[in-house]
Amino acid sequence: MNNLSDEQKKYLLMHRKHKRIVRISRVLILLSFLFIWEFTANTGIIDSFIFSSPSKIALCFFDMVLDKSIFLHLGVTLYETILSFLLVIAISILMAVALWFSSKLSEILDPYLVVLNSLPKSALAPLLIVWLGATKTTIIVAGMSVAVFGSILSLYTSFTTVDPGKIKLIYTLGGNRFHALTKVVLPSSIPSIISNMKVNIGLCLVGVIIGEFLAARDGLGYLIIYSSQVFKMDWLLMSIVLLCIMATALYTLINLAERFYNERR
Repeated sequence: MNNLSDEQKKYLLMHRKHKRIVRISRVLILLSFLFIWEFTANTGIIDSFIFSSPSKIALCFFDMVLDKSIFLHLGVTLYETILSFLLVIAISILMAVALWFSSKLSEILDPYLVVLNSLPKSALAPLLIVWLGATKTTIIVAGMSVAVFGSILSLYTSFTTVDPGKIKLIYTLGGNRFHALTKVVLPSSIPSIISNMKVNIGLCLVGVIIGEFLAARDGLGYLIIYSSQVFKMDWLLMSIVLLCIMATALYTLINLAERFYNERR
């Protein structure tokens, strides 16, 4: 800090002040929203039976923590999401590699991948239930179906846009296509793979919830459907809040992995 010029010190102070203001503003917006929600529910401005309130949701959560039922639903949804996410990443990389190796295969499969990626995945869920039954396998496949086709297309595009000069250098030095893949294409595509993971974790969670809506007996998706059917709005809103927290936590973990990778480069 002592080696910096006055202008650099001024810039760093302004940057820190800006980040502090952003953090405080975010917290204030959240607290204001919760206060207004609680106040309007308690004063009867909104119907607390329909809209619930932060205090009721918190009490509902603590009650389910005490009887440990919430951990079952959280664990099931988290397990299904992570498994579908890992399978999507593995299948996407393998398929993108296969398409990169064979331009003929990529030309053949391209229209099918585009159509499958454009298809509303919620339309597949009832079909998956008929094929696979109302099991966790169906839910995991539903989670994969939302993300896998777009992920393949995205990674294949990333592979094909790698600097051709580097690939030509590998061939000049006597390397083959496998060497070009392992020495240039995959290392150069790691930032794209991580960015793809950021998108896929949210999509897999969406797909899992869609599957749980139709084929589950536990999980947050099941809890949302069940609570809406019996008008337990505290359960429903609590489940939505937990989904938001889960999605944020999973995204943050991938963000930390990206930061760790960038620091090691």
